[in-house]
Order: sequence, then C-alpha cells, then structure tokens
Amino acid sequence: MNPFETLRFAVGGLSANKVRSGLTMLGVLIGVAAVIILLAVGNGSSQSVKDSIEKLGTNSLTVSSGGGFGAGGTGATTTKPLTVDDARALANPADAPDIDSVAPEVTTSQTAIYQGTSHTVSQIVGTYPAYFKASNSKVAKGRGDYFSADDVLNSRKVAVIGSTTATDLFGTADPVGKKMVLGGTPFTVVGVLETKGGTGFQDPDDTVIAPLPTVQNAFSGFGPVSQILVEAKSADATTPAQNEITTILMGTHGIKNANALDFRVSSQASLLSTQSDTNKTFTVLLGAVAAISLLVGGIGITNIMLVTVTERTREIGIRKAIGAPKGVILGQFLAESTLLSLIGGGLGVLAGLIGSRFTIVGIKPVIIPDSVWGAFAIAVAIGLFFGSYPANRAASLRPIEALRHE
Repeated sequence: MNPFETLRFAVGGLSANKVRSGLTMLGVLIGVAAVIILLAVGNGSSQSVKDSIEKLGTNSLTVSSGGGFGAGGTGATTTKPLTVDDARALANPADAPDIDSVAPEVTTSQTAIYQGTSHTVSQIVGTYPAYFKASNSKVAKGRGDYFSADDVLNSRKVAVIGSTTATDLFGTADPVGKKMVLGGTPFTVVGVLETKGGTGFQDPDDTVIAPLPTVQNAFSGFGPVSQILVEAKSADATTPAQNEITTILMGTHGIKNANALDFRVSSQASLLSTQSDTNKTFTVLLGAVAAISLLVGGIGITNIMLVTVTERTREIGIRKAIGAPKGVILGQFLAESTLLSLIGGGLGVLAGLIGSRFTIVGIKPVIIPDSVWGAFAIAVAIGLFFGSYPANRAASLRPIEALRHE
C-alpha cells in the first residue's frame, strides 16, 4: 500500500470518531501551546528585568543595608542602617575619586489626589538631584534640571512624576505647574519623566520623586535611608568605585572584618548575572510544567488508539485474512496516531503564537523560536512513540482470533 492510501485510511479512521479524535488532538494542542506560552513568559520576564537593569547604566552601583557574606562565609552580627551621613562620606572626592555622584533614597507609598481624582502611587522616592542622572531618568515635560539642590536645601514641596502617575491622576491635562496632594501634603509638579516601560509586576512609571528632606519630613522621618545610588565616573571605574564604597562604609560603620559587612554593594553586572541564573531556573520550571501537559496528551493518544484497535479488531482480522501484511496494519495505525499529534501540534503552535501576543500577569511574552519548533517536533515524536504500542498490538493480531472477536 502506498503512502497516500495509508494516509487516506488514517483520515477515514479518525473521521469515524470525530469527537474522540478532536478531544485527543485538544490534549496535544494544550500541551504544545503551554510549552510555547510558558517559555515565552519566562523569556519575557527575563528580558524586561534585563532592560530595566540596563537602563540604570553600566556605571551605576546600588548600596543597600543588610548583612553581606564574604569569602569566609561569616555574616555581620549587627546591622547599622544606611544614613545621609554615609552618602556624604561617599561623595567626598578625596576618599572616593572614582565616584561621580551620590544619591541617598527613601521610599514609601502614598495616595495622590488632584481635583477629586485619587491614585495610589506605588513608589515615592525622596532623593537628591543626582538621582536622575544615576538612574537614567529623563524628563519629558517641565524643567530640564528636575528639582534643584536649592529645592533640597530648602525642603521645597516640588515633585517629578512618572508617566503612569501623570496619566492616572491628571488625565490628558499637562501636570507641570499643577498642585497635587500627596498623603495630605501639597506638592507642585515640576516635571514628568519619559516612559520607561513595564518590567513585569511593578510599573517603573508609577512614581513620584521629590527632595529627600521633604519626603522625610512629610512621610518617613529623619532616620535611615532605604538605599544609596552611586554613579561611577565611567564603566571602567565601576570596580574601583565599588572598592572605595566598601572601604568608606567599613570606616563609617566601624567594621574591621571584611567578611562581616552590614551592607551590600550591587553593580549592574552582578544584578544581571543573578537575574540570569534566577531566570534559567524559572524557565526550566515553567518548561517542566508545560512538558507534563504535553506528556498527558501523549498518554491520551495511547488510550484512544488502544480503544480504536479494540473496536476495529474484526476489521483488522478481515484485512489480514485477505493478505494485508503486518507492515501495512502497523503503518495505518501509526499514521493515525501521528496524524493526531501532527494536527494537534500544529494547532497548538498557532494557539501558542496567538496567546504570546497578549500581556500575561504584567509580562509581555517573548517567543523563543526554538521552543516553537521543539514543541512541535516533540508532539510529533510523542505521536509516534505513544502510538507504536497500539499499532504493534494491532499488527500482531492473529487473523483467526481477530475474526472471532465480537
């Protein structure tokens, strides 16, 4: 029997039980689509975090409070919080010649109100003007210098807001020059930042940035700072700047043992490396979950083909009695199982590509081309593998026993 005849018989066999065949193909479809979409979500999450980190610039360093671990593996016994005095020490060019600027930060969350419209701002940052350059935050509307050092010294109630905050609070109106009430305190908007784009679960454009003493006075109090953003003079100066930060803060915190630091200094390179390792684990986990659904689809093919063989035992006996060789029977049932996985896999690829066009839990999926071809190829292979046992069982039936079957 030529391949076209085998294919024709396979199509006829599947068409005889349309609902059952359709449900089997649906199992394969869901498995293939799940592989493509979940891996795309993992890749999209990685890409968005990577873009967010890279937007800070290659010469940015973040100093945060918390016990660090050195080569000796001994953590700090006590933790001294970061303060504005620490930031001033880092800004001393005599002790830190490779540091260009320093911006201490305090962060909080408050509800902003403008003419009856309220919006909960996810991140309010109190900082210095150097923050904008160090974090690569550029103004789209308003004063080119954001707020000034004079605004900081005089604790003026001025603020630069993100594009999401501007849209949700002011709508289509120009926010610059207008006053909003933030946590009961009036602030004058002096600028709107350029849109940075979403990075998964947190919107970086939903922010309000104001002078550090103003935010401390209104919300957080004059205590520790959340972190200190440091900008090295160049990308090549990042490592020397990191060493200078460690040396200075060990002095201000009274730390003698380099293996017992109570602060962490993170560069963009280290953040990217950590993120990359985390993303690999995350993507493998998502892929494993999706692979399980694809495996279930393969088991469904085995089940349906075993039922098909049982129902068509007499037909198999008649065909073998009139001279059909074992290879023809084997080929027919393998063709049917492969056709199920082929059609289901093809529809799964289509569903996966369509599903990946939508934002999922705040993440824009980024399709991995290899996952598309890989999922489809695995689906076809599963059809062959899981269909081989029922096909071999059908081909091995003795004609006389098959003819006796009722």
